[in-house]
Amino acid sequence: MTDADPICPLCLRPIPPDVPQSLHHLVPKLKGGKSGPVVLLHHICHKEIHAALSEAELAQRFNTIEALRSHPRIARFVDWVAHRPPGFLSRVPGGRR
Repeated sequence: MTDADPICPLCLRPIPPDVPQSLHHLVPKLKGGKSGPVVLLHHICHKEIHAALSEAELAQRFNTIEALRSHPRIARFVDWVAHRPPGFLSRVPGGRR
């Protein structure tokens, strides 16, 4: 981990190069966001977003980091994962919506 590591905008932890990471389309590709803005997230953070919210919810109401962080399930996840090391991996509880 270095000072130059990107910061996950969801959990605000660094993303070291050896940690699973992925790009999240703020508006899902299937809902018109193919060439829209993307953010780099920890893979665990990205999986939680898609476990908690449908593509329609993401497109309509949760298409910014601020909106995502305001969702109750995502907020609980962020509070929980913030105390974990940047490379922490875990299965995301609960199924996909």
